[in-house]
Parts: sequence; structure tokens; C-alpha cells
Amino acid sequence: MADQGLVTRLRAVARDRVGPTEQSLIVAWSGFGATFAITRAITHWIRAGHGPSSGGMSAGGRHLHHYNIGILLLAAVGAVALRGEERHRRHPVTATAYGSGTALIVDELALLIDLEDVYWSRDGRTSVDAAVGLIAVGGLYLAAVPFWHGAAREVLRR
Repeated sequence: MADQGLVTRLRAVARDRVGPTEQSLIVAWSGFGATFAITRAITHWIRAGHGPSSGGMSAGGRHLHHYNIGILLLAAVGAVALRGEERHRRHPVTATAYGSGTALIVDELALLIDLEDVYWSRDGRTSVDAAVGLIAVGGLYLAAVPFWHGAAREVLRR
């Protein structure tokens, strides 16, 4: 392995040291990050006057917050966890749905805590930033520690 390039060695570390659980956590964490970024971009786009004239999703004249989609995704993941086959539990789509659903809920955490729509206020931004920071750091740690330990050994190896 010594004559192989660093990228090849890092891929081998990921393959050999990152088990199915860690892979699922990495996919969920990635889904969280991507969904949070896309959701923020869409909400800013709508707030700037683009998209639906109602300011987002609505049903029966009532505004639907995107945390509702997150709750549905987490309920679906829960159903798969309780009744699904093992191959469905370990499928990347399940992990992505978990990360995405969590991101949609965390993005509106200030609303859920205060029971007021503070999404665009300073209070809303502070709560969301704190929650996302904690989840992102925790997720990265839990998901990637085995990979990063192995990768560090490979990078430091002479």
C-alpha cells in the first residue's frame, strides 16, 4: 500500500474501517447538511419575492411549515426501522430521509420552541444556528471518527 497514492489509501481506509453503521451516519449527516442548505436557499428565494405568491406551501388557506415534511420523513424512517427489512433499514435512502427530515425540523426549531413564527427574526436565527452547530459537530464526530483516525494514520505514515 506504500506505493499507492494518498487518495487510494484514504478510500481503502473508508472501505476497511467504516462499517455499515458509520456509513449510514455519514449519509444521514450529509443529507442533513445538504437539505439544510437547500431549504435555507429556497426560503430566502421565496422571501425575495420569487416562487409561490403565498410565501410558501399552503393547504386550505393555511401556511404549512416545512417542519411538517420533516415529521413525515421521520415517521416514515421510524416505520422502516420498526417493520422494514434489514436491507431497507441500511439503505442510503433511509439514512438520507432521516438526515433530511431532521434538517427540516431543526431549521424551524425556534418556531417549535417559542411557538411563534420567529424564523426571520434574530431569535429565530440564533436558535437555528445553535441547533445546527451542535448537530453538525456531533454528527461529524459520530459518523466519521473511525475514518478520520485511519486517515490521520495514513497521512502521517512515512
